[in-house]
Amino acid sequence: MSDPLIVQAEEPGVLRLKGPLTMENIPPFQNAVRRDDSQVLFLDLTDVPYVDSVGLGSLVNAYVTLHKLGRRVVLTGVNQRVLNLLEITKVEQLFLMFPDLHAAIQALSSSGSA
Repeated sequence: MSDPLIVQAEEPGVLRLKGPLTMENIPPFQNAVRRDDSQVLFLDLTDVPYVDSVGLGSLVNAYVTLHKLGRRVVLTGVNQRVLNLLEITKVEQLFLMFPDLHAAIQALSSSGSA
């Protein structure tokens, strides 16, 4: 059994994930994504040490589902291990990515694209 995943919805449109995003603990993430109805969903992965193939699939599924609804998914705090997975699987291009949540919010609010 892997470490637990804690999903904190600290404010509308922001989900902070703490722990690995893996097959064993995907339901809290999926439920949190379903509950959020923001135009832009920020996923703060600062405290996510790794993502397995099921976790990757859930990120892509969140992107596809929200994209069909005209909404966006933004990843923040992606570490090198997770970034390597996104690059190897060629899905990094689906997501806007920023070093941290503050930079992401600032960039999107100043560009008017949020």
